[in-house]
Amino acid sequence: MLQQIFALIIIAFLIIRLFWQKKKGELSRNEFIFWLIFWILSGVAIILIKWLDKIVAGLGFSGSGIDVLLYLSIVFLLYIVFRLGVRLEKIERNITKIVRELALKNKE
Repeated sequence: MLQQIFALIIIAFLIIRLFWQKKKGELSRNEFIFWLIFWILSGVAIILIKWLDKIVAGLGFSGSGIDVLLYLSIVFLLYIVFRLGVRLEKIERNITKIVRELALKNKE
């Protein structure tokens, strides 16, 4: 129970920080909505962890609900890292293309 309270306090802090970043204009509307939904769902999952344990056991998994949440969060983070790598590669290609075009223009 103490762990749940601690986790919910951290999530509340992150949601407050999210609103603060939105107010400062550091987040786009879509980013804000995505992270707000993510943190709210995380809080709900923590509150309903006993229910999640029952669902996981009913599906035949030997781990607890918190283990499943941990595995899903790792998969989610790896997906985000993959997407960032793809986006970074695209940006690097665009920069190379622009620099090449500027160099050819300046040569003339």
